Amino acid sequence: MKKCNNSTPGDAVPPVHRRILPVIVFAQFCGTSLWFASNGILEDLSAAFLLRDSALEHLTSAVQFGFIAGTLVFAVFTLADRYSPSRVFFWSAFLGALFNLGMIWDGNTMSTLLVLRFATGFFLAGIYPVGMKIASDYFDKGLGVSLGYLVGALVVGTAFPHILKSGGESIPWQWVAGITSLLALSGGALVAFLPDGPFRKPMPSPDRTTFFRVFKNPGFRSASFGYFGHMWELYTFWAFVPVILTTYLQWHPQPDFSISLWAFFIIGIGGPACVFGGYLSKRFGEKNIATLCLILSGICCLILPWAFTWKNAFWFLAFLLFWGMVVIADSPLFSTLVARNAPPSQKGTALTIVTSIGFAMTILSLEILGRLQLATPESETYLLLALGPIFGIVALLNKSPKK
Repeated sequence: MKKCNNSTPGDAVPPVHRRILPVIVFAQFCGTSLWFASNGILEDLSAAFLLRDSALEHLTSAVQFGFIAGTLVFAVFTLADRYSPSRVFFWSAFLGALFNLGMIWDGNTMSTLLVLRFATGFFLAGIYPVGMKIASDYFDKGLGVSLGYLVGALVVGTAFPHILKSGGESIPWQWVAGITSLLALSGGALVAFLPDGPFRKPMPSPDRTTFFRVFKNPGFRSASFGYFGHMWELYTFWAFVPVILTTYLQWHPQPDFSISLWAFFIIGIGGPACVFGGYLSKRFGEKNIATLCLILSGICCLILPWAFTWKNAFWFLAFLLFWGMVVIADSPLFSTLVARNAPPSQKGTALTIVTSIGFAMTILSLEILGRLQLATPESETYLLLALGPIFGIVALLNKSPKK
């Protein structure tokens, strides 16, 4: 991989660079469509390869664990700061697409699927945080709005396999794997030739102390811990949206709605919510909007057990749509706070480190919730998710990061 020449940061981003944001956003959507590719076709995978009932949390956790391993490697070797992030993004998208496509192999077992999902998650580490790094290299002022668009693209990309599968039996599950792989490859190709942004400050050599030194900054630590609480709730909620919808239909057989279609809407509505939250943060500040979102999503965690008893499906679905907005709208705001409180030459590595630890929280949350559902009524287990927002709120109020 070729090292980049130093770029001279300018005082402002030239107007032409603003045209690059749609490219980065679309590429992020394409690349992150790999994330829940197995979730969207879980029933088909279970039937084709005789998977156990615990396949949902295990396959989702495999992606998360792969992502954590990838972000640790990227952070330790400071790849996103030493090399062109556009090239890192391209090769990650290419390899992620390749392993994602491996799900269609007829000889798969639970073990091989776990390996494939782990590898896919590993290379997603070169897509999501690196995409944020590319955006932060182009945008200094208005970074919260820019990352709002970028994380919004991740949300829609994450939900995309569900909308593909909502076509029912007319779309073979192998096509879902193929389409998401093709999208990821296309996204990588779009970014591959982007020049480095004007605010990029390459790191000349690996700095092994970065991983620990960035947390000495109280503002960085506060923003990071707030993000960790947010992540405890986010991906577990996303992973269990189809389960929540299925549970509601079991309790109330009268309503008739498509689980895959509504899973797409509930997850995907977070995309525009991220953009809206970014614009709100320009007026009220990133920390204030992030705190508000944590409070609202925490309340949703507490309401869910009661919401299962609602006989009117309209209100239940409306509640989940609202939760789908507030559960993710703070994510780009946390990334903005982290980026602003990190040294410029270590911004990419700092974002990667925080993302890595945040996704480690998702594995704990996913596995604990999955096990609790075996011993406790499902309507009560979701109260566990409220621990994340509570922790995040305490962290943000403890020390204010730079706004």
